[in-house]
Amino acid sequence: MSLENTTIVEILDTFEFLEDWEDKYRYIIDLGRKLPPLDESEMTEEYKVRGCQSQVWLVPEVADDGRIHLRGDSDAHIVKGLVAIMLLIFSGKTAAEIRETDARAILDQLGLASHLSPLRANGLFAMVERIYAIAEAA
Repeated sequence: MSLENTTIVEILDTFEFLEDWEDKYRYIIDLGRKLPPLDESEMTEEYKVRGCQSQVWLVPEVADDGRIHLRGDSDAHIVKGLVAIMLLIFSGKTAAEIRETDARAILDQLGLASHLSPLRANGLFAMVERIYAIAEAA
């Protein structure tokens, strides 16, 4: 299964099915493995997300129809999986749709914030804030 055929609803369903957090972490890491890597030329300060313990880059591309497509990467396996989840939540939406998306509610539904270290949870919300800023700028 490739990431492009995965939806956030499927992630939520899978999380509900997996009872053990170790299994959920493995699933998150598997999601990250499905992300195509960014080119090294894109791993720049311009695309770097501040506030993350690991290095994270989010590259926005605005299509002619106004939809914002995001690509991302990280140097840490679990964080790369979290990037994949962020892309599934936000990528392909218009700026208005992104601003209307309650990412915290989705992340609460997944239970991520309470099962990540405080630094990782802060980094996760730093990604959300960065995506909202990208939508504002678009």
